[in-house]
Amino acid sequence: MMTIKNVGFIGIGNMGKPMVRNLLNAGYPIKAFDLDGSAMDAAVEAGAEATSSAKDAAMDVDAVVTMLPSGKHVRDVYLGERGVIAAAAENTLLIDSSTIDVETARDVSEAATSARLDMVDAPVSGGVAGAEIAALTFMVGGSEGAFERANPLLKTMGKTIIHAGGAGTGQAAKICNNMILGLSMIGISEAFILAERLNLDAQKLFDIASKASGQCWALTTYCPVPGPVPTSPANRDYQPGFTAEMMLKDLRLSQEASQKVGVATPLGAAATAIYTLYANSGHAKTDFSGIINMIRGE
Repeated sequence: MMTIKNVGFIGIGNMGKPMVRNLLNAGYPIKAFDLDGSAMDAAVEAGAEATSSAKDAAMDVDAVVTMLPSGKHVRDVYLGERGVIAAAAENTLLIDSSTIDVETARDVSEAATSARLDMVDAPVSGGVAGAEIAALTFMVGGSEGAFERANPLLKTMGKTIIHAGGAGTGQAAKICNNMILGLSMIGISEAFILAERLNLDAQKLFDIASKASGQCWALTTYCPVPGPVPTSPANRDYQPGFTAEMMLKDLRLSQEASQKVGVATPLGAAATAIYTLYANSGHAKTDFSGIINMIRGE
């Protein structure tokens, strides 16, 4: 198994910046690229080498990591004459940590395999806070060999690394996980609003539900009312965290996937509709847990 000595990193946004810092702190030289000049400045300040294109970032490195906004961006960056796959040397490891549709992940992985490159789709859970402290969860799709090569790099950026299966299963896991999260947050919000109207104190409901059958991550880690969980966005006026527009993106991906494979997900569809209303009412950049305010009627 080839040792990874240097890394290209493409897409240095809110998640990419701390991921780059963690790789640098682990001793990996980084060749960085982003279309945003301020993002590039931040990467260079952290110790990365600036490059002029995605193609340049993919040359003369042992691995390339990408963190991009959508499937279209992933196709644009990886495929074509000036794409990563054409630029990378044989046996380069490719890690895409974007959250995208399963079809794109599998198409790009197939192109990489044809070019004799190892590739994994490795979307993350944990948000910016998890990225900052290298505590992300990586859901990884790809061959066993590609996963084994990627694992040491992923461990510098995350705490939990799980091999989900073949190409595209990392994206499948992310889509399913975040559909659960979106549904849970709406359910938790409805319960707390009902408790308010029934004159049940929010802290009392939390104390009971967090130890009873209502326990879930959306409650115990990300409680949507101020007080019970001091670190939740509810205590800082719903500053993100994980924005409503990002939750909506993931819910839409879940619905696109369910339609393609013929699976009925009526609750997922309802959650998508609710978050669409919330994002379109001026709250796209608000933390997704702020949905409680819309449900309350505010």
